[in-house]
Amino acid sequence: MKNLILKPEFVQQIKSGYPLILQEFFQEFDREIEEGTILNLYDKKKKFMAKGYYGLQNKGHGWILSHNVDEVINTELFKSKINTALNFRKDFFENKETTAFRVFNGESDGVGGLSIDYFDEYYLFTWYSVGIYKFKEMILEAFTQCIDFKGIYQKKRFDTKGMYLNNNDDFVCGMQAPQPLHVKENGAKFAIYLDDGAMVGVFLDQRDVRKAIRDKYAKNKTVLNTFSYTGAFSVFAALGGAKNTTSVDLAKRSLSKTKEQFTINNIDLQNQHIIVEDVFLYFKYAVRKKLLFDMVVVDPPSFARSKKHTFSANRDYVKLLKEVIQITSKDGIIVASTNTANFSMMTFRGFIDKAFKDLKIKFKVLESYSLPKDFRVAQKFQENNYLKVVFIKKLS
Repeated sequence: MKNLILKPEFVQQIKSGYPLILQEFFQEFDREIEEGTILNLYDKKKKFMAKGYYGLQNKGHGWILSHNVDEVINTELFKSKINTALNFRKDFFENKETTAFRVFNGESDGVGGLSIDYFDEYYLFTWYSVGIYKFKEMILEAFTQCIDFKGIYQKKRFDTKGMYLNNNDDFVCGMQAPQPLHVKENGAKFAIYLDDGAMVGVFLDQRDVRKAIRDKYAKNKTVLNTFSYTGAFSVFAALGGAKNTTSVDLAKRSLSKTKEQFTINNIDLQNQHIIVEDVFLYFKYAVRKKLLFDMVVVDPPSFARSKKHTFSANRDYVKLLKEVIQITSKDGIIVASTNTANFSMMTFRGFIDKAFKDLKIKFKVLESYSLPKDFRVAQKFQENNYLKVVFIKKLS
């Protein structure tokens, strides 16, 4: 346990509920503190402000767990937070058409550095720092007292770059899940793998966007899905009556993974084209061949590097959109998406505006999306409202 004195200018921020602990908050900060150490935060008059833990995650140095001076960081505390999170998502558990969603979303549910996802009675814990991982046994004990489960898996993403650590211990307890495990999202199926690398095969935060594509936009459209991963947007487009889909991703495994998603949804592969290629090279090919699509989905990672291209959403999204606009047909739809946390929806809309104005093409914003209910966002930590999706109609 470590006592720290807050600089006066940060006292109100912590008092009002800001959950992230930063090194610059303190008059003195011991860099030799061991991750997992409990931190008691005081103002300069030694008045208690908050209690948290030390854990290195991105630019942060830990998370607040309580504002109660008498709070003990134990199983009961975590049990209370987990129960509250589960109750908040009660309607998800009752929905038989969707069996994959987030049940615990970090600091928004009271424990920064931890997320828990539900996959048809299997649960996946993701630990984002050594600090929170130190509480693993306590948190697992609390969780198993809150709810029944078939099995528990984990991902550790706390090396120096926040990348996945594969120590062959993704399976934690209970029953092992089938490979693949079939889950449902708004009636469609996904094949996921809980112990096959850093990602399981679907990004749950895009659920509402996929539903919109299927229910409102895809019918009779030719659809291009770029940075397609396992083809989830393509699956929903096909289920929504798209004429055909084209899925493009650089990863070789995207071919077999995308075929698998189509197959389990009984979608005829004849009209579904899957291309393993650098997306930026495909854009050049499409322009050269004068290809046009009625709908283009563009959901790049925040940062990506291939042999010939480096992409940063902050720097390059406008340029990316210009490529997309050129291969979108008149009156076509562009689904522009980013999961970059360090700029706002207003900034993102500015990127869209600039791309169209530079090309002297008119457009209309149809609707926009951010994180769904299960990915709740703390009122005092809007920085974590990272998802920004805009449906755009290209006019002329």
